[in-house]
Amino acid sequence: MKKNKLLFISGLLLLMAGMASCTKDLDAVVPQDTISKDQALSDPNAARTLYHGVYGLTRSYAGTFFQLGEMRSDLWVDGLFTESVDGGLQNLYRHNISALNVPFSNWGGFYNLIYNYNNVIKIIPQTTLPAAEKNRILAEVYGLRAYVYYTMLRTWGNVPLNTEPVEAINNAAETYKRRTGVDTVMTQVKADIEESLKLFGSSNTLPTGKRVYWSRVATQILKGDVYLWSGTHMGGGTADFTTAKTALQEIRNLQGATLDLQANYADVFDPTKKTNNKEIIFAINYELQQSQMGMFGSFLVNSIQANTLSFAQAPTPTVSSVYPYVNGANRVGFNQTMLTRLTSGTPDQRINYSFKTMYSTAPPHAVRGVMLTKYIGTTAGTSQIYNNDFPIYRYADVLLLLAEAKAKLGEDPSAEINAVRLRAYGAGYTPHTNAGVTANMNAILEEYLREFIAEGKRWWALRRAGDTYVYANVNPTYFSASTAAKFLLPLSLTMLNNDPLLVQTAGY
Repeated sequence: MKKNKLLFISGLLLLMAGMASCTKDLDAVVPQDTISKDQALSDPNAARTLYHGVYGLTRSYAGTFFQLGEMRSDLWVDGLFTESVDGGLQNLYRHNISALNVPFSNWGGFYNLIYNYNNVIKIIPQTTLPAAEKNRILAEVYGLRAYVYYTMLRTWGNVPLNTEPVEAINNAAETYKRRTGVDTVMTQVKADIEESLKLFGSSNTLPTGKRVYWSRVATQILKGDVYLWSGTHMGGGTADFTTAKTALQEIRNLQGATLDLQANYADVFDPTKKTNNKEIIFAINYELQQSQMGMFGSFLVNSIQANTLSFAQAPTPTVSSVYPYVNGANRVGFNQTMLTRLTSGTPDQRINYSFKTMYSTAPPHAVRGVMLTKYIGTTAGTSQIYNNDFPIYRYADVLLLLAEAKAKLGEDPSAEINAVRLRAYGAGYTPHTNAGVTANMNAILEEYLREFIAEGKRWWALRRAGDTYVYANVNPTYFSASTAAKFLLPLSLTMLNNDPLLVQTAGY
């Protein structure tokens, strides 16, 4: 690696073309594939390019964020899908994981992200950018780095901790790095959160336009998320739950015209309603002629089957008549038990919008599978455009995380649970009443199941709730107390062979 050379991704500036809030800044940015350190230090536009680039790079990991937080849960399972199974995703929800069957090698590639975050944190203070702009950029990137390290901590436990950019490598041995203890990694995550909050200052103003930049509100939600985890799994207990509640209550108190639940659940994800979407706090951006959300291809249906499947237990409407340009696969789905659980009872607008059940067009019109429609996007000519944004945090997160903090403190979480239920079911909803920690947590987890389908949240919600909730919900054939080592993922043999300082995850 050449000294003073910063890695950058070709075409990253396309990320910004659809972001109304940054048009003026981008007019001055010169597209480049690589940026030298000297350029970034002397040219403010090059420094801005470096900053904007980390968002494009973060977008390239959306599929990894999704799989890590979604596919090991109880939601997507063997059962109702029309084509051959997606073997990689099946290994995740079956927890078919071992030292020889490692789902994410090379730490999921996250150190490429960390490398770029570290570069920005190191370089931006030395640039000629205005002080206020420097502080905002640093505040955002500290928040992003905390989020990624938190994701890695939850996935692997002990991970190498690196907070300095790598400017020169003279030999392979310089790249070797031991796994850092999980307590130390968590300390760094919390330190990054506090640095982010300090640099943002006291303003909780959300980005104007599309909310695809990190903000102080996002950092506060992350703080609540992190302290709930450390309170549950790392001995923090009541003190950490209280810290989480305080951070989340601050955001709850902001509820109003610019931050609230959307009355219509579909409006949260509508690609034509991204601008100043009051429920979105931070989302990964997708736009036509930039990048489309391709990670859900196995949750759709192919064009041939679309003509022989219906969205009702009748010959019509066929899938192709409703979505004539959708063409993917249908390799992951629900079993009938989960489908019945989600679709029975009082109509839930979250379910109706998140997926559609597909039936055979021939009698007896048997269930054939489910099609994920939450991210179906828009059409352009004769093409389907998958231009929904992928939410990382939204206001519903605030409500359910705050409910969790209250439940774990022995307080009444009914107000937050019922706010989510009211939007889902309407005025005739069945309100939750305070019923003790276990019952409250189960009610919260039921809302997580329904609220965040395909948003990469369900596995983390079960894990954060506590091990007993995982065992109670995930198929014991695939995961139980006897296989608890699989809470964390193993390292591949290639990783271990390439770095003699690494040791395998315990239990593998």
